[in-house]
Amino acid sequence: MNEPDPELEEFATRIFGMARTGATEEPAAYVDAGLPVNLANQNGDTLLMLAAYHGHAGTVRALLERGADPDRPNDRGQRPLAGAVFKKEPEVVRALLDGGADPYAGRPSAVETARMFQMTEFLSWFEEIRPSG
Repeated sequence: MNEPDPELEEFATRIFGMARTGATEEPAAYVDAGLPVNLANQNGDTLLMLAAYHGHAGTVRALLERGADPDRPNDRGQRPLAGAVFKKEPEVVRALLDGGADPYAGRPSAVETARMFQMTEFLSWFEEIRPSG
């Protein structure tokens, strides 16, 4: 088995850190240059998951515009939208919904999370896009 490349590990750590802190231009430029938009860290957290969980709507929008999967779960089954609801980030929730995130997906789903914490504004947004059937 090959030894991990320390430079590659440092680069990945830096990119995930940028998503966590809300840097938008750098991660977007790397994705535009060929970095996989759904790149995940050792926990299965994508750049989108980290940006969403830490409340960075601009970064979330930039990643979604580049094809990030709004419903990709991490290794614990958590999804970006449920994380944004849990963190009470309305701009991020709206960006994810606009980007196609399913509020009914996952366990707990964003809907279940909003109900648990009595977040009526989010619940009303989710009702607007309730699946038929």
